[in-house]
Amino acid sequence: MTPDKLDTVAVIGNGIIGHGIAQIFASAGKRVIMVGRNEASLAAAMEKIRASLGDFAQHGLVKEADIPTIAARITPTTRLEDAAPAQLVIEAVTEDLALKHELFGKLDAICPPPAVLGSSSGQPASVLVQNVKHRARVIATHFWYPPQLIPLVEVCAGPETSPDVTRWVCDQLKAAGKAPAVIDREIPGFIGNRLQFAMLREAWALWASGAASAEAIDTVVKNSFGRRVGITGPLESADAGGLFTMYHFGASLMPHLDREPLPSPAIRTMVEEGANGLASGRGVYDWSKRDGKALIAERMDELFRWLKADRAKGEM
Repeated sequence: MTPDKLDTVAVIGNGIIGHGIAQIFASAGKRVIMVGRNEASLAAAMEKIRASLGDFAQHGLVKEADIPTIAARITPTTRLEDAAPAQLVIEAVTEDLALKHELFGKLDAICPPPAVLGSSSGQPASVLVQNVKHRARVIATHFWYPPQLIPLVEVCAGPETSPDVTRWVCDQLKAAGKAPAVIDREIPGFIGNRLQFAMLREAWALWASGAASAEAIDTVVKNSFGRRVGITGPLESADAGGLFTMYHFGASLMPHLDREPLPSPAIRTMVEEGANGLASGRGVYDWSKRDGKALIAERMDELFRWLKADRAKGEM
């Protein structure tokens, strides 16, 4: 059993993922209840949403005149009970499993079936239902950062999730302009993070071993398969290249790839020393010598370019 309609969405959490999800559904014409811990964080989240909508207007993806109307669809609140009218609830709180267990238990009582309870985290649905009675309506809906710009949402049912819930959630996500990808069984990290960290493990290992500089490794990725993956994914690329060639090259190369069970010790040492990357000024790169702000702005512009191209093709 699923809701007959979707007119109200509750987003639990107003951090970097939560406020983006609120923007998505408000832009799609839905009433959004955004639940946060305190008034100050909610006010900051609303300012971020308005600023993000301003960026969308600058890129021609919303009308400037529509921004107040979109923002007005979002009701910030500190009361979890205010989520009661929602047909779709999406949890977007910090990665604290005890907190999530408590939260889903409360939501199960506050939001009567057939309201759907989703989680935007990378946690499988089966991990979240410890305190949930109506487990058939709990599903993983893993948004990627920044959710208002990245189309993908990984959708993964738990063993007790109703198949109707999976179909309904995918329909609602598509209607809101997202690209849901259904994962057929629960696996740690889902698909995206597994692929992302497989590449990151090898990149860290290459850098730590002295095989190449960080600049060389990033240059290789950005100027080779990085140009292709937005059009052809890894399996499409392998098919297009020819499985005979790809199989035999893989058989010769894969034994040499990094297979350590943990990230490179060199990365662990930097983390222990407080070298946390761009935010701290030092990581693999010395960010005191690079314009990190300009790099992030360039990446955001590229995400907007892709989003405009998606809209032009009618895909989003």
